[in-house]
Amino acid sequence: MLKIAICDDQPRELEIINKYIKEYLDGHILDAEMKKFAHPDTLLTAMETESFHLYLLDIVMPMVSGLELGQSIRRISREAQIIYITTEPGYALDAYAVNPLHYLIKPVEKRALFSVLELALSKVDSGKEITVTVKTKEGLRTLSTGQIACCEYKKHLACYTLIGGEQVETTTLACGFAEHIAPLLRDARFLSPHVSFAINMSRVEKLAREGFYLREGGFVPVSARQHAAVRNAYLNYRLSREEN
Repeated sequence: MLKIAICDDQPRELEIINKYIKEYLDGHILDAEMKKFAHPDTLLTAMETESFHLYLLDIVMPMVSGLELGQSIRRISREAQIIYITTEPGYALDAYAVNPLHYLIKPVEKRALFSVLELALSKVDSGKEITVTVKTKEGLRTLSTGQIACCEYKKHLACYTLIGGEQVETTTLACGFAEHIAPLLRDARFLSPHVSFAINMSRVEKLAREGFYLREGGFVPVSARQHAAVRNAYLNYRLSREEN
């Protein structure tokens, strides 16, 4: 499902943008979830536990500007599409530091927004989102691959690190770890650099000789035997994202 976040501190503008996007989605029969945020802090809080495919952001907002918000989004995801919507054309050059898809000036013209939405959705990979359901001590938990930064095998358990740092630990696995992570590896973002790990390559902060450093603060080693193959797979992933 496509997930869209709209952030604007002006209630009227927020409702207009929301109305236009809903009209576009209904007209194209697209399955999507939209969330409105009247303050950047509330969006930042939401981003601790969930991710969005598309962000539409005002630039001039209290406390945290849209430019700062865009930088926070980029620390979480290089793949998310960002569209800036503002009354201030002078910020356009600064805005491109976070590689936004487009920059629209208020009052937003519906036709211009629809055109940008069409471009954004052509770049979003929401239809390929894979989910895994795991058994924990608290019960069943369904996770989307977009939520997962890393999965590690520990003492017959699988420990998931989610975007934002939350840890989800399964009960004892009823199968081998390789079989357990097979659904994750069907997602092009995922790689198994070691028999005890699967990582989301979009969450990599740095690749060093000894392994991957993740944005969530963790470290994932690379098997010496697989080092060349893993390095090439990661570089190919990065190149493919830059081309897109």
